[in-house]
Amino acid sequence: MKRGKRYVNAAKLIDRTVQYDVADAINLVKQSAVAKFDETIEAHIRLGVDGRHADQQVRGAVVLPHGTGKTVRVLVFAKGDKLAEAEAAGADYVGGEELIPKIQNEGWFEFDVVVATPDMMGVVGRLGRVLGPKGLMPNPKAGTVTMDVAKAVKDIKAGKIEYRLDKTNIIHVPIGKASFSPEQLIDNFQTLIGAIIKARPAAAKGQYLRSVTLASTMGPGVKLNTAKLS
Repeated sequence: MKRGKRYVNAAKLIDRTVQYDVADAINLVKQSAVAKFDETIEAHIRLGVDGRHADQQVRGAVVLPHGTGKTVRVLVFAKGDKLAEAEAAGADYVGGEELIPKIQNEGWFEFDVVVATPDMMGVVGRLGRVLGPKGLMPNPKAGTVTMDVAKAVKDIKAGKIEYRLDKTNIIHVPIGKASFSPEQLIDNFQTLIGAIIKARPAAAKGQYLRSVTLASTMGPGVKLNTAKLS
């Protein structure tokens, strides 16, 4: 695959044979984020688990102390007083059954996170086929199925992110923007990795953190020394 000049120059900053500590890795990722827009910095964490087994699933949510730098649009499925609560907390869209055809038939996806009260999950379940593949289905483990819709909305707006394994047992999550200070990115990363270590399933055997890589949207990956993380 042919890489652009910027990527090639950025890659020269990084020694592929070295596993860096967090501060050095973040400085390198910031230096190599040279696109004309404010790149997102992501962590890619490969775990020593087999997500095909229910007892080895790793999934949860964590509030990053400095947020992600992204404006997150929240849709809340609720009824009665909970609609007003969600709106007052800053939800971008609130509603119930009337939203189903809009999403299903009109392909409306002007939102990034979906929150639902437990009594609305029967309705939201009908959207499983369209929300599921996009990772938008509300889930109690992620705190997006709850009666406390106000807290859920405020946490998400404050920088709450969901983490979950993909099919190759890797977690991909944003930890901020290239414009963040190194200290902000370190804080966010340490909060995330702490939550993932805490979420280690009892059934996981051997090395849990197999590899951790940080990368900006358009930049090369920088490997971290996992021995210093666990």
